[in-house]
Amino acid sequence: MTPPEENPEGSAEFIRLWPTLFMAVTLPGSDAANSILSSLVMQSNAEQEQMTTNYLEQNLFQSDHPAIGWLTQCCTHAVMEYARELGMGDMPEFSLQGWPNVNFRGDYHNLHNHPHSWLSGTYYLNVPDQDDAETFRSDLNPGAISFFDPRGATNMTAMMGDGQHDPEYRRVPKAGELFLWPAFLYHLVHPNLVETPRLSISFNVVVSSRNRQPG
Repeated sequence: MTPPEENPEGSAEFIRLWPTLFMAVTLPGSDAANSILSSLVMQSNAEQEQMTTNYLEQNLFQSDHPAIGWLTQCCTHAVMEYARELGMGDMPEFSLQGWPNVNFRGDYHNLHNHPHSWLSGTYYLNVPDQDDAETFRSDLNPGAISFFDPRGATNMTAMMGDGQHDPEYRRVPKAGELFLWPAFLYHLVHPNLVETPRLSISFNVVVSSRNRQPG
């Protein structure tokens, strides 16, 4: 570990510890790919009972379909870009494990994280407009995804205007966007409140055992 540089007397040193890095990118070529991928996802959903919930029993990236190959390349590139932003000198060996999600009206995903993985991500195929959703409360956020500060109760000590005041980062994704975040980060997907299904492909980035830190 590199020791901090000496600061002149009276000069403050600021170190931002343990940040959580979140990545969002719109994939080039997504318009053409999304129509093909959406058809594949809906076909799989019709053929598989509990497709979305049985995510550990499948790996979409093992398909030899050209559209899946395109997405695999895009996800791999995103992981490498994420690692560069972290300042990692050597890229660890990793594999992708992916599954499709179909959220019909009323469907949502409870608060969760993704154990035994390094990173997690989601690529959005179709995000229906929720403006026409019938809502009777002002605190509903249909179609959004929320991420939560992993440092429990940190917001209890924060002041208004402090960047640590809000423990939740909420975002409404767009079709063609790919999100990537640490797998330990708790998140939830708010309900889809319109008839058009929300379609996405989620994935885990699993590092090989040789690259893991010793316990």
